[in-house]
Amino acid sequence: MSMITERPVSNSAGQPPVPAAEASAVARRDIRAVVAAYVTLTKPRIVELLLVTTVPAMMLADGGMPSLWLVAVVLVGGSLAAGAASVINCYIDRDIDQLMRRTKRRPLPTHTVTPRNALIFGLVLATVSVALMAAFTNLLAAGLTLAAILYYDVVYTLWLKRTTTANTFWGGACGAAPVLIGWAAVTGTLSPAAWALFAVVFFWQMPHFYPLAMKYKDDYARAGIPMLPVVASTRRVNAEIIGFAWLTVASSLAVWPLGMSLIYGVPAVVVGAIFVVEAHKLARRVARGQAVKPMRLFHWSTTYLTILFAAVALDALI
Repeated sequence: MSMITERPVSNSAGQPPVPAAEASAVARRDIRAVVAAYVTLTKPRIVELLLVTTVPAMMLADGGMPSLWLVAVVLVGGSLAAGAASVINCYIDRDIDQLMRRTKRRPLPTHTVTPRNALIFGLVLATVSVALMAAFTNLLAAGLTLAAILYYDVVYTLWLKRTTTANTFWGGACGAAPVLIGWAAVTGTLSPAAWALFAVVFFWQMPHFYPLAMKYKDDYARAGIPMLPVVASTRRVNAEIIGFAWLTVASSLAVWPLGMSLIYGVPAVVVGAIFVVEAHKLARRVARGQAVKPMRLFHWSTTYLTILFAAVALDALI
């Protein structure tokens, strides 16, 4: 009766030979680690959040459910575009990412991926995303996709982020662009309702991001990034959070008369009220010298946007 044995793998460094099965397992783990690193560069959580706003906008533009083929194309193209913008952002910001506790474990600061490979990866994703949108949707949607990538990486990351406290405000156009892209993919145009939804996401980004920047302001200060919480008083930051929270809710209510029903209107009022109350609570905690807890508003803002756009989708279907 014969027995099967593992053939040792020679080791050029003079170390004991490694069994073939163990070497294969190590190789598989290495491949998974590299793949995971490239996925991490695309910032999947941001991609998910952007897609939450895209599909409901498409449904409202269609007055129901667009073709599943079109939805799939826009989701894939939009994911690739958002991922491309994030990868190139990581490439540009690799110098400051290694200085910040929040970002120093990203693939470029840890040298899991080389800067050259990251840049090539980002450019390939961008090219494929724009080509996909141009081939299967229309030129307006493709042009908006390309503009969003360029604006985020060239205008925001290279310029605004490092030079002005208004970086979050002007950078908000990138995060709100998927609404316009989804709408354009369905209709080939941009209506007032599309711009109203764009305004919701645009204004929402300040009360969403400023709490995060408050928590990590020491990180941004260490990297020399003039985020508002770094260079302004907490009172000033809270005032802007409250102001933009109100503008977000006002924009959401402006969508209501543009073809929406109570199915959208009631949730918009309810979650909008909670959103504004949470913004004011943050300011009150600061004024009273209590623990600020900015991430409470950060997490609620994500819930707010998800519920609001779920209401858009439900209204469009019913």
